[in-house]
Amino acid sequence: MVQTQKLMEKSKAGIRPARVISKVGIIGAGQMGSGIAHVVALSGYNVAINDLKKEAFDKGLEAVSKNLARQIAKGSIQESERDQALERISYAPNLEAFGDCDLVIEAATEDEALKHKIFAALCPHLKPTAMLASNTSSISITRLAATTDRPEDFIGMHFMNPVPLMELVELIRGIATEDETFSTAKAFVESLGKKTAVAEDFPAFIVNRILLPMINEAVYTLYEGVGTVEAIDKAMRLGAHHPMGPLELADFIGLDTCLSVMQVLYEGLSDSKYRPCPLLVKYVEAGWLGRKTKRGFYDYRGEKPVPTR
Repeated sequence: MVQTQKLMEKSKAGIRPARVISKVGIIGAGQMGSGIAHVVALSGYNVAINDLKKEAFDKGLEAVSKNLARQIAKGSIQESERDQALERISYAPNLEAFGDCDLVIEAATEDEALKHKIFAALCPHLKPTAMLASNTSSISITRLAATTDRPEDFIGMHFMNPVPLMELVELIRGIATEDETFSTAKAFVESLGKKTAVAEDFPAFIVNRILLPMINEAVYTLYEGVGTVEAIDKAMRLGAHHPMGPLELADFIGLDTCLSVMQVLYEGLSDSKYRPCPLLVKYVEAGWLGRKTKRGFYDYRGEKPVPTR
């Protein structure tokens, strides 16, 4: 009762009380959405995941289960923790199911028009205190926030892939993002055992502003015949000690996502150095998107990956 009275007094004074996040909604059950669900559920939060098809949710949950099993095998978690995490994850058949969520994270395809459509459909079903976040890797947080009914409660929360293994989350404020929203988001991310890097709301933020042009340059190197797929990846693994070659990494990210980020950089910064390589465009047009389609710069349909050029 005393706590309730204090909250009311803060509200009358125009000061919003600190938010408490207990249930998190995630839109998108793909590689990023399921990865986010993994770390959020393992950290003790209830998670609801929505996707266009229940089959996508089932596939995502299967991936979470397999990754948790790997953590058990490594001794980083106990079987009981795995079981509890899986119990916290549920399927949200529609956006109405996010009505009791304290935070909803959008992890859909890197397509700005699609994200606008999702937020327009989502907002009417959220409670007034709910926060919104986008896992976008390149799109303006200010623009995305402006399509919602709560730009002050909107923030960019860019998790790295694969989410369970990568330590960093980029936090990006839109022009309207309030301090309280930022501090709540930062505390939430840190509660997942992640580190944060704060980026300004410029195209592709920090990580992809640096990483994707490097990948695009590697594609140009292939396109211009400077080296083969195998030679380029070997050169960067052994010559620069990168854990994966840039073309192998592009396949892992998804060539469609790589192209989308480069288009955002090219259009947003109006600099020719960000022009997507024509070969990258051609692969995407062919539907060769990398690991998820079994073909990209490597062919994954056999026992081991084989370069396609």
